[in-house]
Amino acid sequence: MSLAELSLAFEPLRAAYRARACTPHDVVDEIVRRIDRDRDRIQHVWLHRVGATELHAAVERALARAASGQPAPLLGIPFAVKDNIDVGGVPTTVACPALAYTPAASAPVVHRLVEAGAIFVGKVNLDQLATGLVGARSPYGTPTNPFDATMIPGGSSSGSAVAVSAGQVSFALGTDTAGSGRVP
Repeated sequence: MSLAELSLAFEPLRAAYRARACTPHDVVDEIVRRIDRDRDRIQHVWLHRVGATELHAAVERALARAASGQPAPLLGIPFAVKDNIDVGGVPTTVACPALAYTPAASAPVVHRLVEAGAIFVGKVNLDQLATGLVGARSPYGTPTNPFDATMIPGGSSSGSAVAVSAGQVSFALGTDTAGSGRVP
């Protein structure tokens, strides 16, 4: 199996790691390639992406934690974060530029995921203030539904849904305001 065919779903990715068919470094390179490849077809998903050098540094930190005996149940599993959840040092905009700020620390859930070995890839688009139901209300554009560009991309966590369904990350954090995560 080539990396281009690799599913980023948890079990296939873990099986590929166990079989030594790829490494977390290979996977972050493939993610960068996929996001770049999809740039014209799937738009308005990523508001902030971690660069390749930073991704490889994150992989090294995760591998070092695992090698030191710290539990790493999510070692090498890539994830995205909806842009209403803080990641230390990365802007949080809630899709409202007037409210943007850069937090010093990550939300506890992000911190725990990174400590468990997961690899943060970037922040994804959302309905402004996470209050829409269809994913089409952001000053950064509407994320493109990867299956049918004429259909809505999802609830307020549209960027999260698109990043996962397009195979750009294994999972993404989102929120559910008034059922927006359950509408699509």
